[in-house]
Amino acid sequence: MSALSDNLVTFAILAYLVAMIGHAVEYALGNARTRVAAAAPVRELVGAGGGIVPTPPAPVPSQPGADRSARRARLAGLIGVGATAVAAVLHLAALVTRGLAADRMPWGNMYEFVLTVTFIGVAAWLVVLWKRPSLRKLGLFLTLVMVLLVATAELVLYVPIVPLVPALNSYWFIIHVSTIVFASGIFLLGAVPAVGFLMRSGYENGKRSFPYTLAKRLPAAVGLERLTFTLHAFAFPIFTFAVIAGAIWAEAAWGRPWGWDPKETWAFISWVVYAGYLHARATPSVKRNVATWLAVLGFLTMLMNLFGVNIFFTGLHSYGGLD
Repeated sequence: MSALSDNLVTFAILAYLVAMIGHAVEYALGNARTRVAAAAPVRELVGAGGGIVPTPPAPVPSQPGADRSARRARLAGLIGVGATAVAAVLHLAALVTRGLAADRMPWGNMYEFVLTVTFIGVAAWLVVLWKRPSLRKLGLFLTLVMVLLVATAELVLYVPIVPLVPALNSYWFIIHVSTIVFASGIFLLGAVPAVGFLMRSGYENGKRSFPYTLAKRLPAAVGLERLTFTLHAFAFPIFTFAVIAGAIWAEAAWGRPWGWDPKETWAFISWVVYAGYLHARATPSVKRNVATWLAVLGFLTMLMNLFGVNIFFTGLHSYGGLD
């Protein structure tokens, strides 16, 4: 079962890579009609008073090359979505077989935790995409994140299956870790439209330098911003419950609910930043791009808590499994 899980992770990474390539091809081909329309000349008429009166350009006739590019772009995007769904199934199978091999829930170390968080993120993305197909082009960024994180887990964080340390043998292990994993996965997904909104809003405000050259093919900024808020508003109460459950578990295991352990400290920092984002988002005087930067900062603190704390700090939560 352990070897099967490892192979399934490898196949999932390859499927995510295929999905990313499909979405990248969609980006490359999907602007054919825009280029044709931009090349159309603008006619000018001379008015009765001698002034030049611009007239709207005539409708651009359908061109076979542009039509073929549009069809190929759509096909590439659909292939990207299909490959993402296949990758998610392989990803889930890898987690299930890992759990069966370990005879426990598959989140006892950093490797398993990252695999589970990324699966929650991609599963939530497929749900969002099912409800709002117009957001498909975000798939390029989502699959890029999946490739990077899952490959990092497989190549850098991998550890053989070992029993849980005694401190984790508790029903609170399921309650606390499952909620923190779920919230982290939604925050992971929420960071994608947040970055997309910052890129797209910059483009809509007249910025054309890299990376804003990619932004013209993203969905409208208002939809990305709304999705960012929806995902964070959904995940934040779950994350809050997870922190509270962790404090209760710490009281039972260590005789104190809070001790400013490095992971506890960074969890608190993440909670404050995300609370600040939601507060800023609800404050009319705060610009949406300013609030969204707080959402991105919140995700960076989550990454610090996951990778930085486990690698560079030692504390009661040092269960990463790294040497």
